[in-house]
Amino acid sequence: MHSVQIADQTFVAASPASVGQGLEDQSRWLRWWPELDLKVREARGEKGVRWLVSGQVQGTMEVWLKPELDGTLLHFFLHGEPAAPLRPRELRRLVRRLRLAGKAMSFELKDRYEAGKPPGHAPAPEPTR
Repeated sequence: MHSVQIADQTFVAASPASVGQGLEDQSRWLRWWPELDLKVREARGEKGVRWLVSGQVQGTMEVWLKPELDGTLLHFFLHGEPAAPLRPRELRRLVRRLRLAGKAMSFELKDRYEAGKPPGHAPAPEPTR
């Protein structure tokens, strides 16, 4: 079992394709996870992204996008080991920071794609290309 084991999910009232586009901007990754160096292992578009992780944690990370009702269930996973030995308190702090960073990423995408949508209403139709 990994020392860093994070799993979370957030519902976003937008299509998986839209949310997937929001994950493509690599400049956001550095803002969301400044302690981590991310290398794309698999860019999956409307299904999400899988990364190899280095930096303060060595392991893997994934944002998996699953169609759900009239939107997307965004699943966030991070599994790994600290790059250097940590005391138990330091490990708890690191895991907490990374857990909060994952939630901040989810909420940023949620806020972006649900902006102006009244609660209880369906998302606006996607523009046709």
